[in-house]
Amino acid sequence: MSENFDVVVIGAGPAGYHAAIRAAQLGMKVACIDAALGKDGKPALGGTCLRVGCVPSKALLDSSRQYWNMGHLFGEHGISFKDAKIDVCSMVGRKDKIVKQFTGGIAMLFKANKITPYYGFAQLQPGNVVKVSQHEGGDVELTGTNVIIAAGSDSIELPFAKFDGENIIDNIGALDFTEVPKRLAVIGAGVIGLELGSVWKRLGAEVTILEALPDFLPAADAEVAKLAAREFKKQGLDILLGAKVGKTEVVGKGKKKEVVITYTDKDGEKTLTVDKLLVAVGRRAATRGLLAEGTGVTLTERGQVEVDEHCHTGVDGVWAIGDCVRGPMLAHKGFEEGIAVAELIAGLPGHVNFDTIPYVIYTEPEIAWVGKTEQQLKAEGVAYKTGSFPFAAIARAVAMGEPAGFVKVIADAETDLILGLHAIGVGVSELVHEGVIAMEFKGSADDLARICHAHPTLSEAIHDAAMAVDKRSIHKAN
Repeated sequence: MSENFDVVVIGAGPAGYHAAIRAAQLGMKVACIDAALGKDGKPALGGTCLRVGCVPSKALLDSSRQYWNMGHLFGEHGISFKDAKIDVCSMVGRKDKIVKQFTGGIAMLFKANKITPYYGFAQLQPGNVVKVSQHEGGDVELTGTNVIIAAGSDSIELPFAKFDGENIIDNIGALDFTEVPKRLAVIGAGVIGLELGSVWKRLGAEVTILEALPDFLPAADAEVAKLAAREFKKQGLDILLGAKVGKTEVVGKGKKKEVVITYTDKDGEKTLTVDKLLVAVGRRAATRGLLAEGTGVTLTERGQVEVDEHCHTGVDGVWAIGDCVRGPMLAHKGFEEGIAVAELIAGLPGHVNFDTIPYVIYTEPEIAWVGKTEQQLKAEGVAYKTGSFPFAAIARAVAMGEPAGFVKVIADAETDLILGLHAIGVGVSELVHEGVIAMEFKGSADDLARICHAHPTLSEAIHDAAMAVDKRSIHKAN
C-alpha cells in the first residue's frame, strides 16, 4: 500500500532538503528520500556538498591554511615556531566531526518540521509514485501530489583512470588521506582540483595539475585568472596547461604503488609518476536508474532531467532541481531552486535569477565573481566600462599581510548598470555579495561608489573599484 504525501522529495542534498523544509513550512505533508550513508555506515543527510564536498573541503582548506601561514605568513607578524607539524589524522577527524554535526543538524530540522525521512534508493514510477528500496530492507511506495527530483551529481570517471579508492581517487578519496602524499597529480584545474590540490600542497605534497584546456580558468575574468595562475605558481602548484592525459597505470605493490600518467602537450608525449592521482574533471547528473519506464520525464543528452525555467518537467506535479538539471552545479543554486519550487507548488511566486548567482573558488587567494566577464561582453558586442582597485592599496589587507589581488567592477557604458563584479584576494568569497545585491536591485557603479564603506576594511576595494569606473578613485591614479 502506498502512503500519500503532498510533496515527495528525492534527495536530501542542498536542493532537496531546502525544498522539503520550505514545503513543510508552507503546511504541506512532506517525505524526503536519501540514499547516502556516512563514514559510520549510518544515514547522513546533506548530499555531496555536506558529506564529501563543500563543507569538508573547506574544513581541510582552513586547517591547511593555518599550517601554511605558520611557515609563510606569521613570521611577518613577529610570530615564530619551531618544528611545526601537522597530524593528518587529527585534521581529517576534525573534518569528520564538522560533517557529522551538520548532517545531524539537518535530521533535527526534518524532525522539527515533521518531514518523514526514508533511507534508500528511490525510483520514480508513473503516476507520481516513488518506489523506495530501503537500506533496512523491503520496498515502500510513496505517492506525491508533487514529486521533486533532487538527485544530485556524481564525479565523472575517466575510462583510462578508473577509481580504485587507493591510488586513483575522486574528491571523496582526497578528503581522507591518512598521510600527506609525497607526489600528487590532479587531472583538471577546476574548482575541485585547485582547492584539494592547494590543501595537500600546503601540507608538503609535490602537486602537479594537468589541465587539457590551453587557458587557465576560462570561466573567470581573464585578468583574475592571470593573477591567480601567478599566485599559485608562487605557492609551488605546478599547473600544466594543454596537457591531455591518455593513459594511467598503477605499478608496484603495497605501499610502493605508484601511478604512471601518460599525457601529451605541445611538445609531444610525456610521463609523470606520482603516489596519488586525483581525477577532478567535473560531475554528471546522478540520474542513472532514477526513472522507470512510462514516467513521461525526459533526460537530456548529458543525462540531466529536462525542465523549463520554473524547474517543471512537463509532467503534471513533477519537478527537478539542483545538480541534476541545467545550470551551474552549485549548492547555493540548488538552495534557491528548492525554495522556489516549494513556493510555486504552494501557489506563491518563486524564481531564481541565474544572472546573479555568485561563483567562488576557495583557494588562497580566494576567487569570486558574479555576472559577466569582459570576454563575454566583448563576444556579445556589449559596450562596457571598468574600474579596478588593488588590495595592495587597502590598509586592512596590507595589515593582514595579504595584499595580493584586486576587485574589478564592470558597468554598462551607457546606463552604468553593474554587469559584473570580479575579485581575487583575501575574503572575496564574502565581498562578492555586494555585487550580487547591487545587481539584484539594478544598481549602478555610481550607486556602489556613493555608498559609505567602513575604514579600514577589505570592502573598501569594492568602493574604490566602483569609483574607478568613472575615473574618480581617490587612492590610485586614474
